[in-house]
Amino acid sequence: MSEPGSLIRTLSGRQVARNFHSYVINEVGRAIVSGNMPVGSSLPGDAEMMDRFGVSRTVLREALKTLEAKGLVEARAKVGTRVLPQSRWNLFDRQILSWKLESGPSPAFLVAFRAVRQSLEVQAARLAAVHREAEHVRLLHYWLNQRTVMAHQPEPFAMAEFEIHRVVTEASGNPFLRASSAILEFGVAVNVVARLTADRDPPAEGLAAHHAARYDALVRAIERGDGEAAGSVMADLTG
Repeated sequence: MSEPGSLIRTLSGRQVARNFHSYVINEVGRAIVSGNMPVGSSLPGDAEMMDRFGVSRTVLREALKTLEAKGLVEARAKVGTRVLPQSRWNLFDRQILSWKLESGPSPAFLVAFRAVRQSLEVQAARLAAVHREAEHVRLLHYWLNQRTVMAHQPEPFAMAEFEIHRVVTEASGNPFLRASSAILEFGVAVNVVARLTADRDPPAEGLAAHHAARYDALVRAIERGDGEAAGSVMADLTG
């Protein structure tokens, strides 16, 4: 589950693994990110995990190699496989971010995340206003409309909002910003979850109208080539 949009689909519930390999990765990864497998602890031995997940040794080893590549675990001869601290995790990995979303990111994590997201997206918006092409503008208007149409359907709404942010990074022309789609998607998903929680309160409708107006202002600033305005609006949206 690493393709764009896969993180947002967790808003509709836990995703079904496609095969035994992804099943083991998902179950162990979720357990580590949620804290059910604490940092510094050792994973059970191969025989126990093969029995628990009903997989072969080959499948188990490949799954653990994937988790090791993500920075979640480290295997050592005669010691076993242990869980690594968060400082070693690849936090730009869409799958790790999806597990964070499921387990509920801490306030401190969100503060750190927003600082990184804002710096990336403000720069992307400024560059997009300079380098955007007609097709980018068309797509931005399309997804802006989809965001309005799908306002009462959390997953399609979140996908439309994510696409706006993704097209902005595409229009920037910067390959590093284009590669930050997992960060954009996580930010959109966190905001949608927050709005769903706030739906119980009367101010939610006014807040939704404010966000809609800001997205409209973002698209129009990029369309007319106003980088400073585009960056300012994006800073408001991601702050």
